[in-house]
Amino acid sequence: MSSQNLIHSIIQRIATGPELSKNIETEEAEAAMSAILSGEIDEVQSAIFLIALRMKRETMDEHIGILEALLKFTDCQKIDVDNLIDIGDPYSGYNRSIPISAFLPPLLAELGLPTLIHGLDSVSPKYGLTHRHINQALGMNVDLSIDESKARIKDSDIGWSYVDQNQYCKPLHDLVPLRNKVVKRTVLNTVETLIGPLRGKNTHSILGYVHKPYPPIYAALCEKVGFSSSLLIRGVEGGVVPSLRQKGLMISYHKGVEKARVKTDPKLLGINSELRAIAFPKEFENGIKRDLLAEYAVNLGRSALSGESGMFYDGLVYSASLILWHLGKSKTLPSAADKVREVLNSGKALTRLAAKP
Repeated sequence: MSSQNLIHSIIQRIATGPELSKNIETEEAEAAMSAILSGEIDEVQSAIFLIALRMKRETMDEHIGILEALLKFTDCQKIDVDNLIDIGDPYSGYNRSIPISAFLPPLLAELGLPTLIHGLDSVSPKYGLTHRHINQALGMNVDLSIDESKARIKDSDIGWSYVDQNQYCKPLHDLVPLRNKVVKRTVLNTVETLIGPLRGKNTHSILGYVHKPYPPIYAALCEKVGFSSSLLIRGVEGGVVPSLRQKGLMISYHKGVEKARVKTDPKLLGINSELRAIAFPKEFENGIKRDLLAEYAVNLGRSALSGESGMFYDGLVYSASLILWHLGKSKTLPSAADKVREVLNSGKALTRLAAKP
């Protein structure tokens, strides 16, 4: 069947209303997404495909097919490290709070965990402050190739890197204008954080979520594409840093199997905050001024990595402790928090932030 005939058949089935729409098979989802990435399907039909899947709600088979198509177009490489942390924060960014997670990579690297974080400049539905913006404000080259990112992670003085979607899956990145026209969230927002452009001997996906149905979906997809484990954290704005004020939840999966479901309490880690996250300053409430916001985030991040206490410091302690516990590096969350504070107070992670290849 030609690509045109395939997409015509699929749209006929998935776009017939809330009660009559039909699901499609994994192979069909993969073939349709591959045709879109290859430029064989026009914008109108591509948009209908994504919107119709969303409106009828994507099945696991459809999620898998879409993700497998993306992997076919990805420059995915191996890196010689025992354990690689892959942070999959939302690519559409943050539009209410400062993304503390942008400063997890140098901290985790100092804790002995090589780390990759990835993203892009801006995309629907939030068009928020992203990791690319923050790394630009740090003076980092945000268009490093996969090989250059590997070199940073292998460098014992650095141990982490940011890599942009335009470097590891350009056909997907080329869909950003179309996704912005669609406006709403699509299946691509769900699966793009799971691509994993670099893979160590063991690669561990760290993901945030808001809605309850997502953890088993993410975990199954992570196992399908070869992650050794996944940690799902109910985080602020769907990111990997939990609320600093209230109890939360993390779910630890190994090889796709749920191993632990833990209710987390920041107070048990010595975190006592009246606020759930660091809100954007009032001067930014009427619109995101990305450059200024990124500089603001960088100043807070540098202070936290140098051992200055506060909400940013606490956010790093909280999230990094969950990751250490998930990987079995600490038996309890309080002991993990002690390790993280020791590193932050030493200021050593700050040198990894400044280090350049």
